[in-house]
Amino acid sequence: MSYLTIKDEVSVDFEEKKSIFIGHVKRVYNEEEARDFINKIRGQHKEATHNVYAYIIGENMGIQRYSDDGEPQGTAGIPVLEVIKKNGVTDVVVVVTRYFGGIMLGAGGLVRAYSKGAVLAVKEGGVVEKTKGLRLDIVIDYDMLGKVQYICAQNSWHIENTEYTDKVKAAIYCELNKVDEIKNTIIEATSGKAVFETSESGYYFKLESRLFKEC
Repeated sequence: MSYLTIKDEVSVDFEEKKSIFIGHVKRVYNEEEARDFINKIRGQHKEATHNVYAYIIGENMGIQRYSDDGEPQGTAGIPVLEVIKKNGVTDVVVVVTRYFGGIMLGAGGLVRAYSKGAVLAVKEGGVVEKTKGLRLDIVIDYDMLGKVQYICAQNSWHIENTEYTDKVKAAIYCELNKVDEIKNTIIEATSGKAVFETSESGYYFKLESRLFKEC
C-alpha cells in the first residue's frame, strides 16, 4: 500500500494585478490538524481579504473539504481542491491567502490565481510517495561486512546505519514486499550465517529507491 502526499510545509507568494497571493501547504493526517493549520494561517494573515482553503485526507481521499472564504462561488476553493486532486496527493491542506490590490480579477482571473497559488505551494512542498515499510537489521560477523555492503550497493538497498559491537548490525529501511528478497539474498551470500531483526511496519517516504523515516 502506498500513496502520494506532500513532504514539506511551505509558503509561496506572487502578485497578480496588484493583489498578493500566498499559497501555503502542509501534510496533515486528520481534519483537526487541517483546521488547526487553516486557523494558524488566518491568524498570521488577519489583514488579508481572503484565506481560501481546501484539503483532502485519507489514503482513499475519502475526506474532501473546501471554502471560498467570501470569494464568488466556484472561483477559489474548488480550483484549489482540483489542484490537489490533479496531483494525486492526499493528507494535505492548502490555504491560498489573498491581499486585494484594488483591481478586480473577474471569475476567470480568480480561478487562475487561486489555482496558481495552489500549484506553486504543492510544487514547492514536494510531492512524495509514502509506502509501507520497516527497518531490517542485518546482524553479521565482521568478515562478512564487505560482502553485505557490496550486495546492498548492487541492489540499491541503502544501509542507513551500522553498529559495531561483538557483531556488526547494518540497518536498512525496506518496503514490505522486498523483505523476503533481501533476506534470501543475504542468507545466500552469508551461507545462512546472517541474523535478522525487524521493526514494526509503518509508513516511510520513498524517493527513487530509498526509504526515509517521516520527518
